[in-house]
Amino acid sequence: MKKTAILTLATMAFALGGMFQTAAAETLRVGMECTYAPFNFKTAAGELDGYDVDVAKGVAKIVGADLKFVCQKWDGMIPALLANKFDLVIASMSITEKRLKKMDFSKPYRISVGRLVGKKNANMKLFDDTGKPIAANFAGLKVGLGRATTYASWFEAKLPKANVVFYDSSDAMYIDLVNGRTDMIMTNPMKAFLKFLSKKDGAGFEFVSPQIDEQKFFGTGVGIGLRKGNEALLKRLNAAVVQLSTDGSLEKYALKYFPFAIHNQKMVP
Repeated sequence: MKKTAILTLATMAFALGGMFQTAAAETLRVGMECTYAPFNFKTAAGELDGYDVDVAKGVAKIVGADLKFVCQKWDGMIPALLANKFDLVIASMSITEKRLKKMDFSKPYRISVGRLVGKKNANMKLFDDTGKPIAANFAGLKVGLGRATTYASWFEAKLPKANVVFYDSSDAMYIDLVNGRTDMIMTNPMKAFLKFLSKKDGAGFEFVSPQIDEQKFFGTGVGIGLRKGNEALLKRLNAAVVQLSTDGSLEKYALKYFPFAIHNQKMVP
């Protein structure tokens, strides 16, 4: 009897150990560009770094999961998610009505806005006093935009006759701006400041528009994307984002790359 009891207990312990091992081994595959500094990029040593990467690691720690990062070009990000190439998108993707028809998002972990960058002292009055673009003043100007971005969607709706040039990488977009192949670009102002305006190459350039934050195009902010139907996972992600916001982690992550916080405390809880 004692021997049988010992064997039974050992069997139960082995089974429970297997259960705990399975739970601990949960891995979330995270899709991101890996070239979008300072949000997600590879260091000289080949390690992924950036604000999105910090958020991903912070969320994973709270939900108790391991991470596997998957590098994916931006214009194929949503199709790859829907094709189950990864479980989450943590790549500075704005929450928009159009995207919500295809996928779900967590609560926002940073703000999402756009701004135009052009030459200093160009005296281009591109917007009126209410912040509305003046279509006639864009005539003849070449505008660089990232392909399949919210900035491209905004231009298509607001300035459909504008002369736009699409780019697959932000580096190529900045190079063409410096070399005069475009007159201006539209991008994230946080990235523009750190990557370009604060550098030597950006000395002759400045913001030539107000901050554009139309929710219809730029959404309510940037969130963690996932496939529809994963309500349990979405609930865990939301709780993790709220915790990162309330305990100061999101601000801590931001201050590694920016001189200011880049999330809105009011829109998280």
